[in-house]
Amino acid sequence: MRHGWRLRHGRVSIPGQVYSVTLVTRGRWPGLADLSVARRVIGSLREMDETGHSETLAFCLMPDHLHWLFRLRHRDGLSGVVGQFKGRSARRIPLLRWQRGFHDHAARDDVDLRRLARYIVSNPVRAGLVCRVGDYPYWDAVWL
Repeated sequence: MRHGWRLRHGRVSIPGQVYSVTLVTRGRWPGLADLSVARRVIGSLREMDETGHSETLAFCLMPDHLHWLFRLRHRDGLSGVVGQFKGRSARRIPLLRWQRGFHDHAARDDVDLRRLARYIVSNPVRAGLVCRVGDYPYWDAVWL
């Protein structure tokens, strides 16, 4: 059984639902740590919000992966929105390739949202990239 199928097994897409999604670069390519690349990936996240696909609540762009907490706003479903984001960001960054599939978790309530947002933005501290969340440049949150 392929790994991608296991990631999709049981996945439900509900417009208005908040999801925490983790996307990983192919081969764990660490290029997301580059300022120019990071700005273009973040621009793609903002574009997803502006076009009505998502409402980003928090994100953290790590060197080789992305944690994204967002409210699903589009009828294309979770996989469709994530696929749109992957395509947009890859077109902006010729070297960027995302692994197939993604990990997702549906938030249950406001307490869960806060926990997920805090977990996402504190990722660079847990990874030893910085000592304080505020020292890391590639994150944002409207829900803490």
